Parts: sequence; C-alpha cells; structure tokens
Amino acid sequence: MVRAPVDPQGLEAALRPHGESVMLPQEAYTDPAVLAWERRHFFADKWTCLGRVDELADGTTYRAARVGDVAVVLTFADGAARAFANVCRHRGHELLQPGQTGDRQAVVCPYHGWSYNLDGVVKAAPRMGETFDPSGYGLVELPAEVWCGWLFVNALGGAGPFSEHLGGMADLVAPYRPESLTLKARHSYTVAANWKTIAENYHECYHCPLIHPELCKVSPPTSGDNWDLPGAWVGGTMDLRPDAETMSLDGRSRGIPLPGVNPRTVAYVGLFPNLLVSLHPDYVMTHRMEPLEPGLTAIECSWYFPAEVTDPSYAVEFWDITNREDWAACESVQRGAESPHFRPGPLAPAEDAVYQWVTMLARGYLGKPLS
Repeated sequence: MVRAPVDPQGLEAALRPHGESVMLPQEAYTDPAVLAWERRHFFADKWTCLGRVDELADGTTYRAARVGDVAVVLTFADGAARAFANVCRHRGHELLQPGQTGDRQAVVCPYHGWSYNLDGVVKAAPRMGETFDPSGYGLVELPAEVWCGWLFVNALGGAGPFSEHLGGMADLVAPYRPESLTLKARHSYTVAANWKTIAENYHECYHCPLIHPELCKVSPPTSGDNWDLPGAWVGGTMDLRPDAETMSLDGRSRGIPLPGVNPRTVAYVGLFPNLLVSLHPDYVMTHRMEPLEPGLTAIECSWYFPAEVTDPSYAVEFWDITNREDWAACESVQRGAESPHFRPGPLAPAEDAVYQWVTMLARGYLGKPLS
C-alpha cells in the first residue's frame, strides 16, 4: 500500500503510548493531497457505507454511486444488492452519470449501446459480428455486503473479509436489530471541518460539560467505558442518569423500548471510515460522512425507530441541538488546524477512544493494517 503524504515522524508521535502521544500532523486535516490519498486508500480500498440498502433500491433496479474516488454501479435484483465498476467493457465509457438511476432490467452504455443484465453479464453487444463471444466481457464486479440494513462496498476489490473489518462490533450492534427499524427522520448537514475531526469529536465527551448542557442533564459526561476489541472500529458506552429513559431534552421516551438491549446505557460506535452508529434504548441514530474537501464534510444524520412509532421529534430535536453544538466546535477546531501556529496537541486520559481512532489512522497512513 502506498504511504500517505503525511509526515512520518508526526505519525510516529501519534503512535506513542496513550499519555505520551499527540494528534495527527496538520496536513492530515488540511492538505488536499492527503484527502485525495484518503479517498483512494481509506474509502475506495476499504469497506465504505453507502447508506441503507432499502433506500438505495427503492423504486430502482440500478443507480450510480461513488466510493472514494471510484465510480460504481449498484444493481438490485431478486433481493440482492451488487456493485460493479462504472466502466463499459467495450471502450470504457461510463455506464451511468453521477446520480443517475433506472428501473430497467438492463444497464445500457450510452456510447455504443452495449447492455448488461443486472448480474453484470453482457446482454447485447450490437454490431460486433457473428463470431464475437461476449462471455468474457461482463462488468467488473466489486465486493458488496449488507450488514444490519446498510450497504458496504469495497471499490478496489482488495480489502479483507467484511467480517474481519467489523470484528467485535457486530455482536455489540446485533441486539438492536437496526435492519428491523424504520427510518423516521433525517437531517443533512454540511460541516466546515475535516471528516476525521468530526469522528474524533464523536468519540469523546471531554468536551461535553462546556458545550452540551442538554446532554449532560440526561447522561453523566464522565460515565461509561470504551471497548478494545478486534475490527476497524472504535466505540464505547455512556450511562443514562437515574431519572432518564433515553437521550431527549427531558429524558423521557415517547417511543418503544427495543427488546433485549440495555435500557440504562447508550452505545456510540464508529465503523471505519464513515459510519457512526448511536444505539439508544428506544432508537438507533447514524451519522454517515462524506468528505467533500479537506475542510468540508457532508453528513447524513438518520433516526430509526420501530415502525409503530409515529413521532420521533423527541429524539430528533435533542440530537439536532447536540449536532449543531458539535459542528460549531468542529468548525472552530478546523480553523485552528489551518492556522500557521497549529501544533499537534496531547490527549487527555478520558480521550482513549480518540487515541484508538488516531492510531488506527496513523497505521493506515503508514500502509499498516488498521487493527
């Protein structure tokens, strides 16, 4: 794997033991060359979440998508989701343009009319002659996995098994059965901060007493613990206060308790590179990140509840307030990171999950396994 254009000495400093280490070098948060490397090696070359498979497939048989810097075609047939390179096997023309969807049973190249079944097999190759055998010219298929209702694609095709990428996170999420829950609300944000800064902020509550008064009313900011289990992820739990039922402005739940989960804790887990999953006693919330520029990130925040719940506003209002408090802090961190006076700072003892995240990134930049 090609190493990232990040100062190796700075990465070694980030990999020192917790208590001695510092944050990533400045260029990791500000340099377009680093983001270009990340799109290829962290997003295209790893398992990236593209969203909920039922939403991606809704009313379509195929759609264009992008995984890092690689354009792909997603197809949906017979209950299965598959991914292919967005490249015609004839002359390399793109099969679909960005955002394009369709409901036909074949994907047709607009250049010379080659068409492909939804399984990638050539359906027709017009005017290629009677002796032409199309069997060796099917679309290049890419690894795709559906987990808990979310679709993940490895756009370069060389990542290890998805089960190893998930590691111990799979057993922690399984009791919440996200695949059985229904999307009830979604907010889209554009945050003027690096995608990694947003994840780092998500993985610590050291900042909570100063910027999250609403959160601290229902969850002690020093509560809980973080996991250290296999897989390319980071996460931990926080407790609810004795009089709180869930994360809402008054601590009350207006939903339905999820069966088989701990009613007194909230779990926060982040699956590398772009999916943050918050597991509550009565709902699941996700943040799916897409880096746009070194200092600009698109975030899709979604709330999932049992189908019977009709009013998710108690959770949406709470987290929209909390999200916006976080985004303001992250944007300030980004402006600081862009200062000529920025130097990587140390991590507090309570920022052990941030340490796990930073060291995972540093190993990746150096071409080493993430976990």
